[in-house]
Amino acid sequence: MSTPTTAPPQRNPADVAPADSYHKADPVWVYRDGWRAGVIEASSARAVTVTYRPGTHIGTGVDTFTASYVTSRADEDPALDHRHENGLAYRRPRSGGDGAYAMGGPRQ
Repeated sequence: MSTPTTAPPQRNPADVAPADSYHKADPVWVYRDGWRAGVIEASSARAVTVTYRPGTHIGTGVDTFTASYVTSRADEDPALDHRHENGLAYRRPRSGGDGAYAMGGPRQ
């Protein structure tokens, strides 16, 4: 699927996936002054937190969106989808409580 063309208020509610159906690292489109490529950071029953590209540059922003402002993305965005290859991998605490961090890891 390419960039969506329907603004959130015009989306059919039956086409809107619940916010908690998204998982960490899922590629998505978010609506912020137009549809932007993003990646899920966290989700709850009410909203998702997304790292996304707010413009045409390589920089990113992080924001929280309700479900109608988010949809799945199949198109690849190398700046977001391969952050670990660009030195931008997320860090997760290692199990064991020693305060050390591991890079990458399984989707949670």
